[in-house]
Amino acid sequence: MTDRHSTDGTTAVPGTAAGKPGGRRVEAGAYVTFEGRSWQVAAVVSSTVRLVDAHGETASVLSSFLFADPAFTVAGMPAAGVPLWGLFDSVPERERERALAWQRHIREVETGLSGEPGGSDVPRPAYDPARHSLAEREQAKADELAALGWPQVSRATVRRMRARYRSRGLMGLVPQRKPSRATGRADERVTAAVLEALRRQRGRSTGTLKGLRLLTGQILTDTHGTGTVALPPPSTFNRLVRTLADPLEHPGRPARTATTAPMRPFTPTVALRPGELVQVDTTLLDVLAIGDDGRPVRPELTIAVDVATRSVLAAVLREEGTKAVDAALLLAEMAVPHPARTTWPSALRLSHAAVPYQRLLALDARLEQAAARPVVVPETIVIDRGMVFVSGAFLAACESLGVSVQPAPPRHPAAKGTVERTFGAVNTLFLQHIAGYTGSNVLQRGEQAAAETRFTVAQLQDLLDEWITACWQHRPHEGLRHPVLPKTALTPNEMWGALLGSAGYVPLPLTGADYLELLPVRWHPVTGRGIRINYRTYDHACLNEHRGRPSPTGARDGKWEVHLNPHDVRQIFIRLPDGRLHEVPWIHRDHVHAPFNETTWHEVQSVLDRRADRETHEADLADALDQLLRRTRPAPARTGPAGAGAGAGAGAAHDALPAAGTVPAADSAVTVPAPWDEHGSLDGIEAVTGPDGGPGPDDDGPYGEGALPRDGFALYDAYEEAEHW
Repeated sequence: MTDRHSTDGTTAVPGTAAGKPGGRRVEAGAYVTFEGRSWQVAAVVSSTVRLVDAHGETASVLSSFLFADPAFTVAGMPAAGVPLWGLFDSVPERERERALAWQRHIREVETGLSGEPGGSDVPRPAYDPARHSLAEREQAKADELAALGWPQVSRATVRRMRARYRSRGLMGLVPQRKPSRATGRADERVTAAVLEALRRQRGRSTGTLKGLRLLTGQILTDTHGTGTVALPPPSTFNRLVRTLADPLEHPGRPARTATTAPMRPFTPTVALRPGELVQVDTTLLDVLAIGDDGRPVRPELTIAVDVATRSVLAAVLREEGTKAVDAALLLAEMAVPHPARTTWPSALRLSHAAVPYQRLLALDARLEQAAARPVVVPETIVIDRGMVFVSGAFLAACESLGVSVQPAPPRHPAAKGTVERTFGAVNTLFLQHIAGYTGSNVLQRGEQAAAETRFTVAQLQDLLDEWITACWQHRPHEGLRHPVLPKTALTPNEMWGALLGSAGYVPLPLTGADYLELLPVRWHPVTGRGIRINYRTYDHACLNEHRGRPSPTGARDGKWEVHLNPHDVRQIFIRLPDGRLHEVPWIHRDHVHAPFNETTWHEVQSVLDRRADRETHEADLADALDQLLRRTRPAPARTGPAGAGAGAGAGAAHDALPAAGTVPAADSAVTVPAPWDEHGSLDGIEAVTGPDGGPGPDDDGPYGEGALPRDGFALYDAYEEAEHW
């Protein structure tokens, strides 16, 4: 409120007549409201106002303190406020000009001065408050406006406009029209029937407006009787539906189901240190890979993305549905350094990254051979409600590593927006350059997408790991900003290095026993023949003392705790009374020379007929499985003589999938004979790997001199895996 002091010692508020009770002046005789009570101004002396209430009590108040009271008003006048200019701008221009003109005329009637820029400081004779009363000035204004051609202007009109200006300010001078209903002249019974029809359709497959009109007619008939309420014409009905229906529920739009997220304000996810918030999710990739059976398959990717640094902490590719063990091992992968491949350039090692390498190396010697990717022990993991992430194996793994699990709210896709956006970046920045790229939908898929498929899932995993290290971790991200350099987008590695100074680094050593503990748990009895799982028999001498006996823990009806890797079922691990996990091999493991999973085992079972002799049947299954893996597993590539078989190999790689005994090279379309001979023996392997399984004397293939092929398989040994660190 802006107030000023008049020359006669009274305190006044601009805009109305002086010397009149109820005007904007605070002077002797005026009534005001102060501290919730009504007072009459007894005197105004300099900046002090003397007040008297109805009971005769008096008070002396500074004018500034009086005006600062939120409840202060002058009797008969509204509290001063800021005009609603934003709302006033929405009024049509013609009505705005008329309201501003009325404002000038009302000011002239009340004060004698119109207040317009460049106006005179002397009131016109007809509007001088010292000569004419307020009623005379109102009549003079009505006569003036009528002479100017304003229609239907009388003294009552001027008095009414003054009252509207006092109560509502400038917006009170805008013509007020009765708001019309959004549904127009539609029958209220028809409107209620349309709303009921929309409610019944909610959550169902959307139909057409004609179908909705038919349903509305049925509702009207059931509610009011046949022929009582007539349906409006189709055009009128369609306009009514567009007015009443939610924009997401219009007929013809995708169905709005119960899982559809309601409209919410966007709230960004904030993390201030590495590992504070890690988002995990799984999706099918838009690329084809060669499956174990030689057919093209779409692999499934599970990644963990750190919100603070936008780093891809771990990524796992699987040919089929991701299992709980993949999610559990994902935790271990992000908590230990990623080994740099021997075929990678030295620029991809951690020693060349923008991080305090020497200080980190003093804390963890494993980082000497690590790739340039962050090593983070997650504090909180955000998951969706997929079966993999709510499984007992994954939750147990999180509990053992001290990781808090935070499920994303239902129907709230933005809760994992960082990892969802990363999936899109993997598709656009990496997969579209891979042979066998399918595009995001069938309209983008090429005709030769399946024919040009060249890489196995294991090879794609190796390429993905290299791309994450070489591209993603060194690519500036617009969401990564440092307070010191707010205009510069940092890379994930640079952000990790910047946050290490405040968050620090704590290494987490994991042994082979830790990896075994992360495997899914099953419960089985130990019989005289060993442990039987899905028509496979596992037996070892360590079970001799426990055959036919219940587990000493007494859990699960005396069954024993068994850990099984679903991607390599050639051995299991049982917890014996000494508390350690002991390896128990499959009795036919020596017949199978490559890892296989439950899916491959079920495929073999569906091909062979069940025999009456269980042992013979199991041996036949092992033999058939070995033959299947021999035909489909990738073989180590060799560099042949210059120009040998180049033309034929290139044609075969583009015309069909790799046949038995061939392997698609990662950097060439030349197919190379498998190392085994025509009798199916493994004698030819010694020429490649040497008699002791190591590299051969002349092994200088594409993986480097003396190096094993990156897509070769070996027996799963958790302790040997742990020794790499």
